[in-house]
Amino acid sequence: MANASGLFTPSVPSLKRRIRPSIGIIGSGFFSSYRISKRVFCSGAIEGAEKLSSSQSRIPRLISKGCKLVGSGSAVPTLQVSNDDLAKIVDTNDEWISVRTGIRNRRVLTGKDSLISLAAEAASKALQMAEVEPDDVDLVLMCTSTPEDLFGSAPQIQKALGCKRNPLAYDITAACSGFILGLVSAACHIRGGGFQNVLVVGADSLSRYVDWTDRGTCILFGDAAGAVLVQACDSEDDGLFSFDLHSDGDGQRHLKATIKENELDHALESNGSVLGFPPWHTSYSCIQMNGKEVFRFAVRCVPQSVESALEKAGLTGSSIDWLLLHQANQRILDAVATRLEVPPERVISNLVNYGNTSAASIPLALDEAVRSGKVKPGHTIATAGFGAGLTWGSAIIRWG
Repeated sequence: MANASGLFTPSVPSLKRRIRPSIGIIGSGFFSSYRISKRVFCSGAIEGAEKLSSSQSRIPRLISKGCKLVGSGSAVPTLQVSNDDLAKIVDTNDEWISVRTGIRNRRVLTGKDSLISLAAEAASKALQMAEVEPDDVDLVLMCTSTPEDLFGSAPQIQKALGCKRNPLAYDITAACSGFILGLVSAACHIRGGGFQNVLVVGADSLSRYVDWTDRGTCILFGDAAGAVLVQACDSEDDGLFSFDLHSDGDGQRHLKATIKENELDHALESNGSVLGFPPWHTSYSCIQMNGKEVFRFAVRCVPQSVESALEKAGLTGSSIDWLLLHQANQRILDAVATRLEVPPERVISNLVNYGNTSAASIPLALDEAVRSGKVKPGHTIATAGFGAGLTWGSAIIRWG
């Protein structure tokens, strides 16, 4: 579960050893206990004191490192599709779409683009802003639900960046919540694994899974990539104050893109193949969404999650500089901001130009806000992702 420091606190029945001022490997990885801070990290191995009071049933492992966000980047496809363009293929119009969603344009991958190239471009820009060389990257986390390889796309980003030391790279699949999970994962690797520079990339190409004859979904989604560099720092400079993460598999029926069976295989089976073997070839269906239920879920759960994260950080909605939500629908953004009593001028929104870009939406909006001078070093941001799974989560972060 999440704790006040923002990372996981393991449950420990008893602690028998004193904390030693040494550096070593325990359980999940590298740690240093020479300097003690109040930050914690996710691990099942704990070093602690000889005795604990009965009230200290959940004891954090103490470490000396924090993490901070020091660079951002983004990239979008060249093809822009407007509401008027969509009106030529489905029964809709610009006013109908913009009033209900706040979206007027979106970017869509074509044969000239690839998700890997977009992700690599965004990551490269983040490294440039942070003044970090590709060879100094320790880990690449690719947050996506639309990889270009069944086995993951993160290693291809590492290759495209020219990281010669072969740093670890892997995918995180959590749809529109993916980037928040990536941030938390990066913090765990830094605080508990000794990593120094972690690239967190959010990139999705949901246009490939949209039914372009369904006006209820095709108007919403676009393609993009965004990235941040999360860097190790002293604990007093820590930039991830708290987080709150959840999932509810029962809600999967409201937003999904499930495996479907190939009709040709059914025909082959009827011609004499053994029942169920060889396995049927499969592919994923187009996105299926119950818009009303997803809206209700978002406006109910997201404010609760942000409030929980703020409480853990010892903050209130009035004390943050910016509210940055997954860019799903302007009505959702407005409803959540109203619930949290955050005025519109402190809500970051760019979905008018890009639509819902899934895991890319938060880092894309953040990068634009940073590069425009809106978000400045030291600003506190309450950010939240929510979507398929169902999954949702929030994090309180400081930029720079």
